[in-house]
Amino acid sequence: MKNNLLFDFIPDKEKNTLTIRREFAAGRQLVWDCYTKSELLDRWFSPAPMTTKTKSMDFRDGGHWHYAMEEPTGNKYWGYLEFGKISPIDYYTCNDSFSNENGDINQDLPRAEWLVTFLDQQEHTVVDTVVSYKSLADLETVIAMGMQQGMASTLERLDVLLRDLTNK
Repeated sequence: MKNNLLFDFIPDKEKNTLTIRREFAAGRQLVWDCYTKSELLDRWFSPAPMTTKTKSMDFRDGGHWHYAMEEPTGNKYWGYLEFGKISPIDYYTCNDSFSNENGDINQDLPRAEWLVTFLDQQEHTVVDTVVSYKSLADLETVIAMGMQQGMASTLERLDVLLRDLTNK
């Protein structure tokens, strides 16, 4: 699905950050819910054709989200988010890590700090995500792993979900 909604993917190799800015054709509360409720995250948070399955989620300051992205073949890629500060419908922070099924962090793969901000843009919402890595090598690793293509596909799936939710 192609659309003309804003999508910026900006690596900053001096600051070891990625800025991902994406516009959605839905109100801020609904977009916030899609980013923060496991039953909605499971419907969009992976690049096609993968699916996402939440193992556990506790969305609060100091809480977590433990999930797997699963390929049609059954291969699973586990992730673990530790939430920092949450200001409902405005922003949240988290530490993002690769993990295993038990939630043990994979120390061999990059970890990142995320600041995810939700902004009104007339009847649309812009989600501004700044992802900070500890090193340039970590930033380059996730770019080489296909982060830009994966995020584009994942966020297009959110477009479809938002359209489905607003047409009910």
